[in-house]
Amino acid sequence: MLNWRVNLFVLWVGAFLVMAGMTMIVPFLPLYLQELGMHDPHEIATWAGIIFAGNFVTSFIFQPIWGGLADRYGRKVMLLRSGFGMAIVMTLMGFATGAWQLFILRMLNGTISGFLPAAIALVSTNTPKDKTGFAMGTLQSGTMAGAILGPFLGGLMAEWIGYRYIFYITGALLFAASLLVMFMVKETFDSAAAAKKPKQSTVEAFNVLRHITQLPSLYTVTFVIQFSLMSTMPLIPLFVQQLHGSGEYLAFYAGLVGSVTGFSNMIASPLLGKLSDRIGPEKILGVCLIGAAVTSIPQAFVHTVWQLLAARFFLGMFLGGLLPTVNSLIRKYTPNGMESRSYSFNTSFLSLGNMIGPIVGGAISGILTIQQLFLIASALLFANSFWVYYTLVLKNKSASVGKVN
Repeated sequence: MLNWRVNLFVLWVGAFLVMAGMTMIVPFLPLYLQELGMHDPHEIATWAGIIFAGNFVTSFIFQPIWGGLADRYGRKVMLLRSGFGMAIVMTLMGFATGAWQLFILRMLNGTISGFLPAAIALVSTNTPKDKTGFAMGTLQSGTMAGAILGPFLGGLMAEWIGYRYIFYITGALLFAASLLVMFMVKETFDSAAAAKKPKQSTVEAFNVLRHITQLPSLYTVTFVIQFSLMSTMPLIPLFVQQLHGSGEYLAFYAGLVGSVTGFSNMIASPLLGKLSDRIGPEKILGVCLIGAAVTSIPQAFVHTVWQLLAARFFLGMFLGGLLPTVNSLIRKYTPNGMESRSYSFNTSFLSLGNMIGPIVGGAISGILTIQQLFLIASALLFANSFWVYYTLVLKNKSASVGKVN
């Protein structure tokens, strides 16, 4: 584990490049659909949700398969498979001429994706356990740094060079991240010991993990977090358009709103991760869920883009403690040798939330306003905090009392 800091730094850069490339399209996707000939706001919102979610449909299905292969053959090979594959697919998106083509390519991208879950598994298995919270928070900060600059740069480049060329830049960033991993990441992986273990199907592996009661609880937490947050994501550019009007720099402001949450998330993630190593990730997870629920409410009452920016900045501070602490807890409760499988199932639940959230948000956008969706997201986050307290705090206390008796 002497190389864990080097791996963490390299994978931080890799996560940054991957997320920057992947999120460049977020702020202008609804606006791009307008350029392709769509004009009805509800149709645009629905298609934006479907295209955005297409990536997560196939990711939900294939992540456990890639996770099983990672536990058998190593995590680094999965990083390279995913990175180079996504570089090709994202470049092809630059040649799309219609919504259906974008949707199909997004689904293909989800099939071969998995860079970030593989990075999490590699870092968690090559990092001392007492540093896991710090490592997960730091890796999350790299992801968020990419999420910051991705929409921001995407909005700028949409104004300067147009939408289509951004896909080519995205492909180049993904290719660069893959090369970085190929030459610099070192993995401690006992392939001989992994080969001796009996092969397990995806269903068999899930049956083993689901009997560890904390893991299904954590998977549920991940799903609700992503569903509540992503249900509003495809509508944010349209909300910015509603607040700002259709004047100049619209794509820039949409990118800025999309990036500000990631900026505060990036600042908070390493700090909250380090704090979780001291006081326990369960406490950080519960507090951050309540904080995210509270700070989601002001978004429903803003009247200017700058008010929305402020509300989403404070939301990001609490979001920084969510997924890193979930990943730390998964490592805590997962048996040795099944780390990639366990993280892959969590990624499937994350993808399920990413998939259903935008579809539901887009589908009901003709019934409810985005302000009402912000309030629903807040209620879901509050409910999630009670679920964490019941499943990870009260049950653990009961189990400890039972062992003493």
